[in-house]
Formats: sequence, C-alpha cells, structure tokens
Amino acid sequence: MKRGFKSEAERISAEVRSELHLAFDDRLNPRDLAEHLALPVLGLSELSGAAQWSSFGPYFTKADPDSFSAVTIFEGYRRFIVHNDSHHPNRQSSNLTHEISHTVLEHEPAPVADTEGNRFWNHEIEEQASWLGAALLVPREATLRMILDGWTQAEIADHFGVSEALCKWRIAQTGILQQVQRMSRWRN
Repeated sequence: MKRGFKSEAERISAEVRSELHLAFDDRLNPRDLAEHLALPVLGLSELSGAAQWSSFGPYFTKADPDSFSAVTIFEGYRRFIVHNDSHHPNRQSSNLTHEISHTVLEHEPAPVADTEGNRFWNHEIEEQASWLGAALLVPREATLRMILDGWTQAEIADHFGVSEALCKWRIAQTGILQQVQRMSRWRN
C-alpha cells in the first residue's frame, strides 16, 4: 500500500462514521452505509429467479459458498453490490464493507477476468478496500478504549458484529496491543 494510506483510511472511517451519526464505538451496519451512498445491495438469494442467475446463485450459496463473497458491478456510472447472503452475518458485514470501500475510495472498474478466464487481481486496491473495510467495522480508537476497559477480543468482535479473526487481525495490525503494553509498563 502507498505510504500514508493506513492513516488516511482511519480518517476516512471517522468521517464516514460521523456522516452516519455513529459514536466512535457504535456498530456500523454496512447496509445503512450502502443506503447512505445510494449503493444498491442485492443478495444472491434475491437473484435466484432471474434467468441469467439461475445456476450462479445456487452454486455459490450451496455447492461452493466459500468461492464467492461479493462483487461490485458497474452499469455505466451506476454501481451495485451483489453478495453471498448465505454467509454468516459477520462475514456478510466484512464482505459488504470491503465492496463499499471500493466505492468510497473511487476505485475504477476492471474486468473480472481476461479472455482466457484468468482472474484480474489488483493486489493494492484489494488491500486498500480490506483495510478501509476493517477500519469502518472495528474503529481503532474504540477498540483501544475497550481493551483498556478490560473487554476481550471476543466481546469486541461481538459488539461490532465481526468475526473474532477480523477483530484479532485489526488489533494486531493497528498496533493496539503494543500500545496497551507500553501503557501498562508506564503505569507500573
């Protein structure tokens, strides 16, 4: 990621949460954010009746649910998100905020695959969307305060409606544990 992006993502997260009138420690509902951005969200189950989706939806919700999480689709200048609504609600939150982050960061659309069927993957923009999505869901300032107040990672994850794995990753990646350790040494 480009230098300074992580700090920028924290700032963007705080601004977005403020626009939604969320306190620093409130749970963010990704659907509320999508609605705020006029970004339609459709679950695969909602598309099951459409002819062009008739085999796509059942395959990704039942046969191989881990192979598809979400995608942002462009129709001219309009964007909408299709996501796998068979996933656990915590995973859906992560999937949706990742896709919403592409919109917030104004990432340009790209084809899903080339003519040979090889998937296009831009590591940098995917990493940016993952970082911002996690920052939106698990705000650093609130997480630090919760840990200082004695909350466990499981309690924090439950509070924000995310998986423990995402919460643990966020705490590790933002340096919160190191900060708490330095603070406890200073107090002793």
